[in-house]
Amino acid sequence: MHTHAREYNKESARQGRLSFVSPWAWVPTLYFTEGIPFFLVNNISVMMFAKMGVPNDQLAFFTTLLYFPWFLKGLWGPFVDIFRTKRLWIIGMQGLIAALSILMTFTLPSPSAETIATKTTSVGIFQWTLVLFIITAFASATHDIAADGFYMLAHDEKSQAAFIGIRSTFYRIASVFSQGVLVYIAGLIEERTGDIPLSWRVTIGTTSLLMLLVTLYHMFFLPRPAADHPRMKADGTKISSSQVWQELKEAFATFFTKRGVWLAIGFMLMYRLSEGFLVKLCQPFLVDNRAVTLRDGQLFGGGLGLSTDTVGLLNGTFGVICLLLGGILGGIFIARRGLKRSLWPMALALTLPSFVYVYLSMAQPESLWIIGTAVCFEQFGYGFGFTAYMMYMMHFSEGEYKTSHYAICTAFMALSMMIPGFIAGKLELAVGYSTFFWIANSCSITTFIITYFVRKQLDR
Repeated sequence: MHTHAREYNKESARQGRLSFVSPWAWVPTLYFTEGIPFFLVNNISVMMFAKMGVPNDQLAFFTTLLYFPWFLKGLWGPFVDIFRTKRLWIIGMQGLIAALSILMTFTLPSPSAETIATKTTSVGIFQWTLVLFIITAFASATHDIAADGFYMLAHDEKSQAAFIGIRSTFYRIASVFSQGVLVYIAGLIEERTGDIPLSWRVTIGTTSLLMLLVTLYHMFFLPRPAADHPRMKADGTKISSSQVWQELKEAFATFFTKRGVWLAIGFMLMYRLSEGFLVKLCQPFLVDNRAVTLRDGQLFGGGLGLSTDTVGLLNGTFGVICLLLGGILGGIFIARRGLKRSLWPMALALTLPSFVYVYLSMAQPESLWIIGTAVCFEQFGYGFGFTAYMMYMMHFSEGEYKTSHYAICTAFMALSMMIPGFIAGKLELAVGYSTFFWIANSCSITTFIITYFVRKQLDR
């Protein structure tokens, strides 16, 4: 038996394939690495621009624009299948993200302390930073596609099931690391040096070093499964780009002819509408000055005036942990009660806790215990309620084109965050944080309306 195993390994090596590599050697690092660039682009960028003094209207608009590649990734996902191997895509995208982060570190502008303090930093000076962020976003979205496909190819069915929790756990660890540890580091450097641009250079530089190390690690320890090759037809011939386009057309055509499709799209766009307004401005609110000033008809300040490291600790660490805990308990809740019976409790959990931001903006408490408890409560509720959204997308995607239809659903999920995100900053500057949070939370009515109609359609 051992002789046979050695012979098999020699033959695999002769063909340029690695022998078996334990999933413990690459699953944790692969999914930790998948999370880092996503949170860099979509979360750390928000805090960075806020601390650099970029006004909320420009901040919210351009950081929402960065989410665009995840909206589109379903269109080019099939092409990753037909060109080269997923292993090559993974290592290539990780190396590209590392290189882009290094460039970002050296090209990040340094607005003056006075400009930052008065929140008059034009986003225009960050044009190269934004270009690098958008390329990073495309690379990250492509990495997601390749990593998820590679995971299925490099495991047998039993191993896939065994490590599904491990991959989710390390993606969540990446979330805490990015939004908590990296932001905390930026805050410590800011406090010790008083140099805000330097603090973010070091933070992004740390990210680039981490990505570079993981890329080098994966070059040696990421396995080469025999099944990882360009997608073929049943007869073994290559699939052409035109055939992929034809499959995409069929997937879209069948999606939009599914029973209840317009109600489903309505649910995907409306269920999280209030969160779509809140998500881009929660962090700026936490760090903005407490005093309100009126300038050119726009309201500045009215926040909680927290330091960067405090936000990294409260929102990026404890808040994210509560978000993840809410998601885990939400999954257990649905598994026991079914989606239909769970939908109303989850809709309430998604919407009602976000009213804590109305309280925080009106009372502006100084106690970190009060602020931290409010943030954690809102994050837990969102994590719990969001589970129903994910389960509904999986439920609606069932059928012949399950994978493609789910990809289309995720595009609508991205769009549900982008539409309100584009206007959230401009709205906040016009009315101030308190009124903005009242308006955002009043959008919960759309959640309740769409939940009522979708629940009637569900069988279980």
